[in-house]
Amino acid sequence: MEIRELAVPGAWVVTPRRFQDERGTFVESFKASEFEKATGRPFELHQVNCSVSAAGVLRGIHYTEDPPGQAKYVTCVRGAFLDVVVDLRPGSPTYGRWDSVLLDDVDRRSVFLSEGLGHAILSLEDESTVTYLCSIEYTPESDRDLDAFDPRLGIEWPKVGRDGTPLTYLRSPKDAAAPPFS
Repeated sequence: MEIRELAVPGAWVVTPRRFQDERGTFVESFKASEFEKATGRPFELHQVNCSVSAAGVLRGIHYTEDPPGQAKYVTCVRGAFLDVVVDLRPGSPTYGRWDSVLLDDVDRRSVFLSEGLGHAILSLEDESTVTYLCSIEYTPESDRDLDAFDPRLGIEWPKVGRDGTPLTYLRSPKDAAAPPFS
């Protein structure tokens, strides 16, 4: 397992070793001891979510007010997503910076986001499926959203899916009405 920090401190990409034979593939996608060694912190699990999306579905930018904040461990189990992390921690030297990682069912990477970071995913093909391991249970009163297309953030969203087909972005009404970063 390889774990490296992204350009947004507090976010890591985890690339597991894959074991393949005639039966299929085995992946160890999380190991507490290796995670704690690389990140310097434990990950306490309180909720697991699963989301299935059509190509072009854009979910986010979502975050939970900090405190309490919500850490997430995100894995694509089918298809492909562009996973985007945004630093929303006031006073952080990287406040407003974003980074992205391709999560797919080939490399089986995961992304860990610390509390205070925003998160969005864009599905790059139909039936893409992602799981979120969450450090706290969903708390609607602390849930917040930002406009994923805010020019101040300047996120470079792909215009084509994994198969080269043009993407038509689809957001929930809540995400489409989200306020700008500023």
